Amino acid sequence: MNPGSEIEYEIPYVVRVHKSGRVERLQGTETVPPSPFGEGEPASGVASKDVVLDPARIYLPTAAAAEPNKKLPVVVFFHGGTFMVHTAASPIYHKYSASRAVAAPAVVVSVDYRLAPEHPVPVAYEDAFAALKAVVSSCRPDGAEPWLAAHGDASRVVLAGDNMAHHTEIRLRKERIEG
Repeated sequence: MNPGSEIEYEIPYVVRVHKSGRVERLQGTETVPPSPFGEGEPASGVASKDVVLDPARIYLPTAAAAEPNKKLPVVVFFHGGTFMVHTAASPIYHKYSASRAVAAPAVVVSVDYRLAPEHPVPVAYEDAFAALKAVVSSCRPDGAEPWLAAHGDASRVVLAGDNMAHHTEIRLRKERIEG
């Protein structure tokens, strides 16, 4: 048997860790591209793009984009996947975030975070809080991300996504964010 293929441990249907340190994700690795304005499905009513905001994928309702400087609530969404699988670009979370952006309407920021087992918890919680800080900062008129600077209302930020949102909210009570 190849020593690099020996299994250290496995969580069935989720992840397999080899003694060599190689990690094999058994689900949640499929991704879809973002849908910039003028591309993708026009019937969806939303555009999306990947940004370096810790990183994240942002969704903006196309109706809002037609109104320069119209401020919208911001939904910061942390995808599921047991801290080990999926990303903001996973088909299930891409569709969910796009539908939330149109239904609300809101700017939705779907956050990527580093995955276990390569990056054990609490690293994901640290990434979540850093992303929230980056989002709030970007909602300023001179913010680093143009869609958030033009359309994000830092006074109306909502966190979504089970455990990650909960832990981020608890930390936010202890550590305030300016913005």
